[in-house]
This record gives sequence, C-alpha cells and structure tokens, in this order.
Amino acid sequence: MQQPVRDGIWTCSGSPIVSGYVITNYDRNGCSGVGGWYHQLVRNGIWTCPYSPIPAGYRSTTYDARGCSGLGAWLTIRS
Repeated sequence: MQQPVRDGIWTCSGSPIVSGYVITNYDRNGCSGVGGWYHQLVRNGIWTCPYSPIPAGYRSTTYDARGCSGLGAWLTIRS
C-alpha cells in the first residue's frame, strides 16, 4: 500500500527518497525479506545510513560501524 511521505516512515528497498529526507535505519527482514529503510526529515546531528542522500547545507562527519543495524552510519551536521 502506498502512503504519502512523512517523518518516521518505513519503506521497502528501492523506494524513492523524497528531497529533504534521509534514511536513518535499516531492517533486513522488512518488506517480506527485501529490506526496509526508515526515513526522517534531515536535521543537525542525525545519523544517516549508507545510500542516504545528504541534502544541501549538510555534510557527513563521524562514522559508527554499529549504526543502521550494522551497515554503518555517519553523523550528519549542518555545513
């Protein structure tokens, strides 16, 4: 079922990422085993997963290998 984008929504792998949003978590079992991504509005100090877009005005800094369910995550801050 399709839903309008909102802060804090899970989507299946391959779904588009709307401008201004980043992906912040991953569930490898989500979407019947295809994998699911958690979307949030970008903000200063949010941890982002691999493949997440980094909106203009932000940059990635510190890396944590434990983030995004073990895929790794980057601290995203305002530029």
